[in-house]
Amino acid sequence: MSKRRYRKRRKKKTSNFGCLIFILIVGVLLFAGGMKIFDRIYTYDSYTQQNVLKKHRKFINALLPAANDVQRRYNILVSISLSQAILESNWGTSQLSSQYNNLYGVKASGNQPSVNLSTQEFVNGQFITITGRFRVYNSWSESVESHALLLVNGTDWNPNQYKDVIDSDNYVAAAKGLQVDGYATDPTYRNKIIEIIRKYKLYQYDKQTTTTGGTSNETTGR
Repeated sequence: MSKRRYRKRRKKKTSNFGCLIFILIVGVLLFAGGMKIFDRIYTYDSYTQQNVLKKHRKFINALLPAANDVQRRYNILVSISLSQAILESNWGTSQLSSQYNNLYGVKASGNQPSVNLSTQEFVNGQFITITGRFRVYNSWSESVESHALLLVNGTDWNPNQYKDVIDSDNYVAAAKGLQVDGYATDPTYRNKIIEIIRKYKLYQYDKQTTTTGGTSNETTGR
């Protein structure tokens, strides 16, 4: 083999090695850049999730006093009051709840303060958009109280319509009662209520009150 030919092969080998180093450097830079972007996305998602959790906690805490009060007076589980408010108002962000303090989509009648808004109803196997006349309240607490009275007093045509809800001592039975007694037209309403209660552990706020000899004993129940 000639000296000239040997030098040519050695030069080619050196060139391949340089390309490999270059590829490795580029790969490291791309990986580092990708990790930096991923870290930013992960940090942003974590920050967003924390903010959402804070908003949820704030909403629950805002309703707890009123929800505890209606359970004590009307035997409506706190978890039911809270979960229905969460579902119906989308955590208090719906127009009806944020502007008119109506958390449950309660309809208006007679001379009650009201507003006309579009809503969805499940009719003949599908959701349709209609215009409804809804109650207007001065506060969320007033809305919680009104919702409780609706369950207690029933409707004009059936005062005992929501008896299954009132008589329930656990959230599963109460949610089933809402569905069976026709509170909502959504066929999956019961499942949605139970899912919300379990996801946010709202059952922890339920208390079973019994009275013996003039004293009231409260124990946590599910």
